[in-house]
Amino acid sequence: MIKLSQTSKLGCKSWSLIARDHCPGSKGDDGQLVPACAGCYAAGGNYRFANVKAPRLHNAEDWKRADWVEDMVQALQNDRYFRWFDSGDMAWIGLAEKILEVMQRTPWCNHWLPTRMHKFAKFQDVLSSMEALPNVVVRYSSDSIEGELTAGATTSTIVGSIGQLPAGASLCEAYQREGKCGSCRACWSKSVPVVAYPAHGRVMLALIARG
Repeated sequence: MIKLSQTSKLGCKSWSLIARDHCPGSKGDDGQLVPACAGCYAAGGNYRFANVKAPRLHNAEDWKRADWVEDMVQALQNDRYFRWFDSGDMAWIGLAEKILEVMQRTPWCNHWLPTRMHKFAKFQDVLSSMEALPNVVVRYSSDSIEGELTAGATTSTIVGSIGQLPAGASLCEAYQREGKCGSCRACWSKSVPVVAYPAHGRVMLALIARG
């Protein structure tokens, strides 16, 4: 059974897993959480509740079904915008390949996929295939909370202040609208090379304060 989430911020549906547990790219070479993941919003708040975790744990097994791709295509029949992973990431190459097939079979739907799986060579081919689709934006997530960028055609980073905004980046304005995207679709746009998200949340702000 397909279990999608609907976040009030996005105004669209999402398919998600558990933050950190299903995020192979959340740790650096030293085995420690990278700064962006150490302050991850999806590791606290409502995401800690059993009823929020349940569908994400379900999804970690459900994607393996033979009919999963077909069911996802049907679930997106009436959707024009979709976000993959408001928590978690493409933890398995088999999942990534199935997500690619869903994207290919739903040309009417604009897909946004933020990911750190660009760190792993075995994901490069499937990520390149996703990026080639006109209805898909894959945003390579930077590990930084100070505005540092990662390589890629479309990427994202976190900034602690406006002064850290990288040249040419589009600043997410959701937090000027009570945390809601509203009509903004910059994250889904191939013409926006970098989206910078202002740091928010108690844990993230504490990390920035410690420098």
